[in-house]
Amino acid sequence: MGGDTIFALSSGSPPAAIAVVRLSGPDCRLALETLAGSVPAPRKAVLRSLRDPLDGALLDRALVLFMPGPASATGEDCAELHLHGGRAIVSAIEKALDAIDGLRHAEPGEFTRRAFANGRMDLSEAEGLADLLSADTELQRRNAQALAGGALSRQVGEWRDAVLSLAAEVESNLDFSDEDDVADLSPAFSRSCETLAYSLSAWLDAPRAEVLKEGYRIVIGGPPNSGKSSLFNALLEEEAAIATPIAGTTRDVLSRSVGLGGVPFTFTDTAGIRSTTDDEIERIGIQRARDEIERADLVLWLGPEGEGPRGAWEIETMIDQADHIAKAAPRHRISSITLEGVGDLVKDLVAHARDAMPKPGQVALARHQRALLAEAREAIEGASGESDMLIVAEHLRRARMAFDRLTGRAATEDMLDTLFGRFCIGK
Repeated sequence: MGGDTIFALSSGSPPAAIAVVRLSGPDCRLALETLAGSVPAPRKAVLRSLRDPLDGALLDRALVLFMPGPASATGEDCAELHLHGGRAIVSAIEKALDAIDGLRHAEPGEFTRRAFANGRMDLSEAEGLADLLSADTELQRRNAQALAGGALSRQVGEWRDAVLSLAAEVESNLDFSDEDDVADLSPAFSRSCETLAYSLSAWLDAPRAEVLKEGYRIVIGGPPNSGKSSLFNALLEEEAAIATPIAGTTRDVLSRSVGLGGVPFTFTDTAGIRSTTDDEIERIGIQRARDEIERADLVLWLGPEGEGPRGAWEIETMIDQADHIAKAAPRHRISSITLEGVGDLVKDLVAHARDAMPKPGQVALARHQRALLAEAREAIEGASGESDMLIVAEHLRRARMAFDRLTGRAATEDMLDTLFGRFCIGK
């Protein structure tokens, strides 16, 4: 990677007002000389006629930029062609570039992968950029922006420096352990380890990134005909689930993701839970409903009061009907038909879910990031309580390796392939 020059359309699919074609690699200068006649001054947009290298025909009048490496987005020579955004123009330019020796179409995420390989961003910043491109809500955007901007990278750098400082003290004692005038580890060593472990714990206590990406999981549970599908539709403001007075209509799990008040949610409608049924398909649906309830961040319980799972919100439904089953202390009373009380329920859900989301200045960690930080904390705590300096040194080495895997200093090709495969072509 990096020996050839790649190009791709990095803007939206044509037709559009403007189409931006990006290039990165050692032959960017050749490409600009071939199409535009010369290479413009670095980082200065100039208007040029782009011509077919075979017959000299005019392809487009476009803005051309050249960004020499290493001070570029990818760390290599880069160029951009800001074209008129018609399909035929983009196709003609790509065909002309493809005809130049040493140039080829980019693979998905290849620009970003080159930026990572050339030290222009680390792994956590690349993951943040991938999250930013897929963000649907304001909270997702804010967390992804923090990661892409290096919030986690900077903190990991500080932790790593602290570990290296502690390791230096250990190495010094090991190097001079035969000399009588060399003391054991200083009393401040254990305190430094404890402070570092506490800092890691604060980050591990932050909300999970899965809640941001998948949405706060709300499962609507209860027996058949308790109004689950009607409430599901009312929350989504669409007829996503079939709602009828016939018991057992919902046989499977139905999930929908939606943003409410800038907070991502995943609402799940489930089969009605009852103790006995002769219908094998319904029995499977009931088991799946129980599994979803186990996975939920919050359950809205529409069944008999007190029979829902621990922590569930008691919801009194069908209040528009005179014969509805009342509850003594429901959190909300609603009608999915008249929508009475639904607005208050939504406001309560948004406020409740916000508490599980990152606060300003916090960064939500993905599962693998949390695992690596937990591994580092465990190693540092082990170093704090150990007297054998060889074992202390090994604990600190493990902590440093966890930090290095987090930022990509020590990363496998399979892991990198998975990450950069999330990007579109041209990014």
